Amino acid sequence: MKLLIVRVLMLLLSLAAPIASGDVIDDLLGQESAAEADVEPGSIEVENDVRSDDAIRQRLQGIYAELEALEGVTVSVSNGVVTLGGVVVSAQSGERASRLAAQVVGVIEVVDEMTVDTDVTRRVESTVERLQAILYNFIGSLPILLLALSVIALFWWAGRRAGGHRRLFLLIAPNGFIAELLATLTRILLTVAGLVLALTLLDATSILGSVLGAAGIVGLAIGFAVRDTVENFIASILLSLRTPFLARDHVRIGEHEGAVARLTSRATILISRDGNHVRVPNAIVYKSVIVNYTRQPERRFEFTVGVDTDLDLNRAQQTAINAIQRVDGVLSSPAPAALIKELGDSSVSLLVAAWIDQTRSDLMKVRSEAIREVKQAFDSAGIVMPEPIYRVHLREGWGKPILSQDAPPEVLPESQSVAREAGVIGRDVVSDTTVDQAIQQTIDRELAESDSENLLAGKSRQE
Repeated sequence: MKLLIVRVLMLLLSLAAPIASGDVIDDLLGQESAAEADVEPGSIEVENDVRSDDAIRQRLQGIYAELEALEGVTVSVSNGVVTLGGVVVSAQSGERASRLAAQVVGVIEVVDEMTVDTDVTRRVESTVERLQAILYNFIGSLPILLLALSVIALFWWAGRRAGGHRRLFLLIAPNGFIAELLATLTRILLTVAGLVLALTLLDATSILGSVLGAAGIVGLAIGFAVRDTVENFIASILLSLRTPFLARDHVRIGEHEGAVARLTSRATILISRDGNHVRVPNAIVYKSVIVNYTRQPERRFEFTVGVDTDLDLNRAQQTAINAIQRVDGVLSSPAPAALIKELGDSSVSLLVAAWIDQTRSDLMKVRSEAIREVKQAFDSAGIVMPEPIYRVHLREGWGKPILSQDAPPEVLPESQSVAREAGVIGRDVVSDTTVDQAIQQTIDRELAESDSENLLAGKSRQE
């Protein structure tokens, strides 16, 4: 039993021996031993000796003596640990003294025991001295500052002068909008060049990089915020370079139709047939299918008329062609045509088509007159244009008809019967087929009364 107790005690002593060593304790506490601690070399050279505490102290005192803000700092060194005391004028000065001490080779640790001077008189004097230094520096740099401002003003004036030569830019650009855009870019480039030169004179070109970086971030954010506006502006530039239409052209843009009044940097203004203003964003205009009815002077119109199935269709076609040829404004070349469109249950549909010159005749007026002439010609030739006939059967019981009667013949109103008897209906009437100037007059007033820009006023190449 005693032998067992002795062996247990010997085992415990053997386990306690390494634990008692300082290295193991340091390892357990997560600390490094002083012998293994690496000292980061500094940039201030002194003798690398463990007995150089006095050299470190003298070196730091000499450095602090050269700096006015650190004259009151005291230094004590023991085994490479530097203790800084005394009074400093500000917390920044104390941090500066600690950084300088940490750069000395052989310094293991810096202990900051400095106090910030709170004496009102000395703080006011220090502040006044700094303000005086700033004022003296400003006065000293005033000539170069005035020179930099003069350079900026000179380049700004040169940009305004260069951008003011509108005729020069009109010779380069196809229209006024592009010319104005080039003039604006010229002014901006000259002004920026003057700003860069001024900053170079002031030795502050680093500010320009910061400003440009911030401007790029701000510009990107603004670009996302006003994406639709930027898209419309770019579309207006593209429409100005190669215009698909001119002012007063009658166009259809997507589902919108009307006469073009003007093209702005944001939208295209149309005047509809009923005189309303239609603003179509340029981004939609650029991406839409555009039909320009004014580009070609000849334009085709057509309408459908029905005839009885028992009639001679050749005779009906020739009668329609002869009638439409008498209409004022219908062109002989291309020649009018009357084509069989479809065969219905009770009638045959004829498609009557003809061409006009839009510069001399109005499409709707000529079409209206053509329909009237064909109707009169069919009436005179006895060509029936049937209407749908409905037969009504009234039955009693299961299939015994009690009444079978066709729809009654057409009964004209009394006013039309009197007019037909008097010869008013069926008589040729001379109709006006000239171009309707109402929309054109509306556009002329719009262009004359509005001060807004019109990008169609230049000499852009037309697609």
